[in-house]
Amino acid sequence: MNNRVRNLNTEVLSDNWYVLRKVTFEWQAKNGNWQKHSREAYDRGNGATILLYNNTTKSVILTNQFRMPTYVNGNENGMLIEACAGLLDKDDAENCIKRETEEETGYKISQVKKVFEAYMSPGSVTEILYFFVAEYTKEQKVNDGGGVIDEEDIEVLELDFAKAMEMIKNGEIKDGKTIMLLQYAMLHQLVQYN
Repeated sequence: MNNRVRNLNTEVLSDNWYVLRKVTFEWQAKNGNWQKHSREAYDRGNGATILLYNNTTKSVILTNQFRMPTYVNGNENGMLIEACAGLLDKDDAENCIKRETEEETGYKISQVKKVFEAYMSPGSVTEILYFFVAEYTKEQKVNDGGGVIDEEDIEVLELDFAKAMEMIKNGEIKDGKTIMLLQYAMLHQLVQYN
């Protein structure tokens, strides 16, 4: 517990899609004075994401789908290229990402490597995202992917790794988790290209 925080009061503002809470609290500043604050926190649960890569073909598997929040914030067509990801839904991160990988991309993977975890938007969202990488082969393709029928409409993309890196530079890939995973792959030379 942090002894610089006291008198927490939580009010549920919405419990529609996920839970939006208003938290009122006192924070002890560096000078010792107590300040009253009120913040809203959106709780959608924790999630996991993965970059599938193939060093032989120098490629990665990403997804492309409509993301309404990006659409209302200036993304002209609302489509976003992303690494496969999903909410834990009371599962552990490793099992979650294996399930999501098969649902979204059609690849059944058995070996994944957790590389780090991060709060993605800590000023307003409670979510911790667990980041994974895994090698894939054509033989692991068990279905077309595309997500859960009637819930998701996902296009599966197999991209040259060098092209994916270029897509970050030219703004075609704008998703934070995807950029982080691609840069991790570059820094750790998961895909030998050039």
